[in-house]
Amino acid sequence: MLLLPEAVDDYVGPDNPVRFIEAFVDGLDLAAAGFVRVAAKETGRPGYDPADLLKLYVYGYINRLRSSRRLEAEAHRNIEVIWLLRHLKPDFRTIADFRRLNRSAFKQVFREFVILCRQLDLFGRELLAVDGTRIKAVNNKDRNFTRGALTKFINEADEKLADYMKRLDEGDAQEEKAVGNGGGSGSSDGKLAEKIAAIKGKRDRHKALLDELDKTGEDQISLTDPDSRAMARMTKVGVGYNIQLAVDVKHKLIAEQEVCNQVLDMGLLAPTVEAAMDTLGVDRIEAVADRGYFKIEDIEACEKAGITAYVPKPIRGPAVAEGFFSKEQFRYDPDKDIYLCPADQVLSPRHFGKSRDNVKIDYVNRDACKACNLRERCTKSFRRVSRLENEAVLDRMAARLAARPDVLDQRRESVEHPFGTIKQWMYQGAFLMRRLENVRGEFSLTALAYNIKRAITLVGVPSLIKAVRA
Repeated sequence: MLLLPEAVDDYVGPDNPVRFIEAFVDGLDLAAAGFVRVAAKETGRPGYDPADLLKLYVYGYINRLRSSRRLEAEAHRNIEVIWLLRHLKPDFRTIADFRRLNRSAFKQVFREFVILCRQLDLFGRELLAVDGTRIKAVNNKDRNFTRGALTKFINEADEKLADYMKRLDEGDAQEEKAVGNGGGSGSSDGKLAEKIAAIKGKRDRHKALLDELDKTGEDQISLTDPDSRAMARMTKVGVGYNIQLAVDVKHKLIAEQEVCNQVLDMGLLAPTVEAAMDTLGVDRIEAVADRGYFKIEDIEACEKAGITAYVPKPIRGPAVAEGFFSKEQFRYDPDKDIYLCPADQVLSPRHFGKSRDNVKIDYVNRDACKACNLRERCTKSFRRVSRLENEAVLDRMAARLAARPDVLDQRRESVEHPFGTIKQWMYQGAFLMRRLENVRGEFSLTALAYNIKRAITLVGVPSLIKAVRA
């Protein structure tokens, strides 16, 4: 009578992504992945199967539905979800609790899909592009306080209190004089007292926050989401998290992802690539990143781990800031252990010191600097060029970059693709959850959804289902 198919299955074609979602989740060992309540208890009413709720979340993130309330609505009206869940209709609390309780298990599901794509030869496993981006947290910037901001506010509050107390004392003296002459007192003293009480209360709250920072050793504190941090200004994200991706350049698939609250990217290259190597099953790999990852200890750790790193050196330092020749314009001769300056004068090692955990050597030639024609472009007195004891690792990387400059373009073309897709197409401009572990679980679902979309585009749903069941 309705001229519609009699079975829900007729609405879901063989190329529909929900058929792969069902096959993929059914093939997972959820207990080994760390999901809770995989086996129902012998007593009481059994809860929802974690596999069903995982299918719902994977479907939701692929289709830009991350809210538990919206997923609940889709379970009632969306024919694909009705087919996927077999008419089950969990409420939003059950859906939200599942994501919170299984936050750590989603990372393993992401890695299982990476392994599946590896079996389909979708990863080149030769070059990884690494980069980070910032995503906003559930924490307004007005609810984030740095050590410097707290100290500044307390000092300003002390100055205001001193000024108000002085004015209050002057008001009391004037009032006594007025009473002696038969006059009355005004209401200004009462308003000042109110202002003093308000500032004292606010100062005490800020002092308590500063004491908390002193106790924990942190540089900033967030009140709504304690794990979130104020990010660098150029990111245009007030308070958020730092997202690290290692993207295989062959098909722009994400090989590894991690969320942290470290503001800068320095020191994150080696850990990110090592985790990707473990999932991809390789002992050696190349990795390219931008200047924000330039740190000699990190580059050295890459070499030890079998990672051939490509990271351009940032142009920075006091000499560059003053408009003098940069260190790159001084040529180092490893055989003679000397530097040649732009005027072809020899700078020899003279001073030895410590720079963090490294030995720092200063190369100078005071006599040559005194009579040099380029002195005004090089230094105010005499030029000193510093070199770390293990700086040869940076020289080797600079030689690799000089021989292969196009690798930086490959990084940009590869790693910006998932970031643009996640932020623009998937609407992941902000997190829905609070605390670092919850946010990590949430982004694992995001990265999984991105990889599934890419894999479907590359090989199609039937090929993915066949690979799962092989």
